[in-house]
Amino acid sequence: MFENLLNQDAVKFLTSDIKNNKFPQSVLFSGTDSSGKLTAALEVARIFSCTGDTRGKWKCECPSCLQHKALINSNMLLLGPRDCALEIAATKDIFIKAVKENPPYLFASRYAFLRSIRKLTLRFNAVLWEGHKDIKKIAVLMEKINDSLEELDFPRELPPVDQLESICLELQKNTSLLEDEYLYNSVPIDQIRNLEIWAHRKSESGKKTIIIENCDKMLEGVRNALLKIIEEPPKDCIFILLTSKRNAVMPTILSRVRTYAFNERSKSQQLEVIKTIFRNDIFNGTINEYLLTYLPVPAADIRSVAKDFYSSLVKGHIPDIIKTVSDCKDFIPRISLKIFLNYITELQKGLLSTAKGCEAKYECSKAIQQCFLNVTLYNQRPQDSLDILVRELSRINVMYGKILCVDM
Repeated sequence: MFENLLNQDAVKFLTSDIKNNKFPQSVLFSGTDSSGKLTAALEVARIFSCTGDTRGKWKCECPSCLQHKALINSNMLLLGPRDCALEIAATKDIFIKAVKENPPYLFASRYAFLRSIRKLTLRFNAVLWEGHKDIKKIAVLMEKINDSLEELDFPRELPPVDQLESICLELQKNTSLLEDEYLYNSVPIDQIRNLEIWAHRKSESGKKTIIIENCDKMLEGVRNALLKIIEEPPKDCIFILLTSKRNAVMPTILSRVRTYAFNERSKSQQLEVIKTIFRNDIFNGTINEYLLTYLPVPAADIRSVAKDFYSSLVKGHIPDIIKTVSDCKDFIPRISLKIFLNYITELQKGLLSTAKGCEAKYECSKAIQQCFLNVTLYNQRPQDSLDILVRELSRINVMYGKILCVDM
């Protein structure tokens, strides 16, 4: 069990509870980003849906396990926000390189690329989006993605390199569009209602699993709706909640789940993951830092744009928002916007030296958070959202006696 989860102590507790039939129906996997929580959750889903002679055997070839490994098993739902674009970009490059050079890891790189895409497309299962106003648009985009995936999927023979590169680029473009346009920063309450109906339908074989990533980002109404379900979960359904901020999870939910703590991997352990999964033995940083190298605009350049933007505002000028958005390539993927706004927050650290500054910092933080939500939750254009942010920060600056400054 869990042979594909590297350097994670939580494995021994998960394995023990599963083997001894002590794994509860509602659990929380808590740990830092890139600690393997989603990988573990997907493995739990595979294990409990396995129909082989030895449940959970890694090399099991029962139909259910094969489908789970390919992330196409109908016994599982995956929802919640996640930055998928960088992993897709990284695995795409490795896959194309492997096709050209035909190394021993060609099979693994092909597998990793397909799975990276399905970690996104699983969140657009028609079950979850039934009744949504954008379901037809999503269906059209999903059809394009699935058609392209079919040309690269096992056991089909891969197309010539030029054609394969074209297919991979098209997949990257369409998955980026799917993520940026429709993957909200919070779980819509309609998805909770839809999954409840699905959870109560009897499974043909094995247990059903519902995985909710970044559950701490759910709004209060959504949390309450989920709470009602996990208080009395359907008999054959497992709920796995994932979070990197356990303290932000509603206490009443925490009281109804068993928490499995995922430790932060050491730098050497993260380098092993990068070498094993991403086939890079030169990079000398964390997994998150490695993935950031696949941003269309380097993180350092995004921070430089953020500094110019904020410095202009502090000086009483109106920042060139159109240029800002253009320099950051429309903040696609949206993690670019997170880097931009987080750096503005860092530039305000000097405000914390006085009581008045702390109040101003608090107001600024609310405005910055709202800017991010306007784009990722309410689908507002980055240009419009930054325009609102400029007005809010300018208002706060005047209100507190023009104390905003750039702290380096």
